[in-house]
Amino acid sequence: MEKIGIIGAGSWGIALSTVVAKNGHDVLVWSIMPEEIEMLKTKHEHIDKLPGVKLSDKISFTTDLKETIENSDVLVLAVPSVFTRSTAKSMALHVKDGQIIVCVAKGIEENTLKTISEVVEEEIPNADVAIMCGPSHAEEVGIGLPTTVVAGARTRKTAEHIQDIFMNEVFRVYSSPDMLGMELGGSLKNVIALAAGMADGLGYGDNTKAALITRGIAEIAPLAVKMGAKAETLSGLTGIGDLIVTCESKHSRNRKAGMLMGQGYTMEQATAEVKMVVEGIYSAKAALGLARKYDVTLPIIEEVNKVLFENKPAKEAVMELMLRDKRVEHAALDWD
Repeated sequence: MEKIGIIGAGSWGIALSTVVAKNGHDVLVWSIMPEEIEMLKTKHEHIDKLPGVKLSDKISFTTDLKETIENSDVLVLAVPSVFTRSTAKSMALHVKDGQIIVCVAKGIEENTLKTISEVVEEEIPNADVAIMCGPSHAEEVGIGLPTTVVAGARTRKTAEHIQDIFMNEVFRVYSSPDMLGMELGGSLKNVIALAAGMADGLGYGDNTKAALITRGIAEIAPLAVKMGAKAETLSGLTGIGDLIVTCESKHSRNRKAGMLMGQGYTMEQATAEVKMVVEGIYSAKAALGLARKYDVTLPIIEEVNKVLFENKPAKEAVMELMLRDKRVEHAALDWD
């Protein structure tokens, strides 16, 4: 059994702590907020972000980042993507050479266009940085509903080590060498989920949602492949799988924020109502930056940006998409 340090006590960090504790590992959860740690110590439950999920006695809690890193074999970095770089900077002095850091947040840094793992590798170059993502909501993982994710790493050995730590009868972990494809799929799907939520808020139906999901992956995949990712990754759990669950689930904060905007809320009002970090808002501008850099057209993501940052009504954005010039669905297909 190993010692696992969870950096970040949000819903996903807490849910993953239940998985590794169930597997017999010793778990230490860190948060920068003393009041959050005190609540977890006292209640053994995150009553704000994961109510009803009682935490094992194998899980301990601390505000001491140095203690968490130095007393752990493997670290799970679970802070929201917007805090990844600042947290990694604080971690850097204490991380041991070759220590595995599993990044589980999803996002692209707006000003650098770097993925989460690239940010961590830049700040902590002596670490063995890996990722884990897939169609997985903390609310379901926390109560033990069957879930499948993917561990991505630079080496097979590291990916298989992560599988060994996390896998059990309700949490299945696949492995992949395509970290870039996994991270792009996991980040950009949040922007599409905002659009799906807007459609729900406008009262549109299943036809609209199916169109957004399928055309959404048709936007994400060409960009990812042009950047060097593998097409197979985008058709798997961290591509279409993650996109489906984020566009459809009642647990999706991106879908919920989009739904509120579809009902007339501003971006600021919607995020205040959600009360959690809405990753898609932070990835939306970065997605456009990548599109320009790699000369790829992203019509859905472009319209989402206009709703978010130019106060364009969501209904007008949908109309723009429906009235685009006619085109073939797959340019690679031709008539005989």
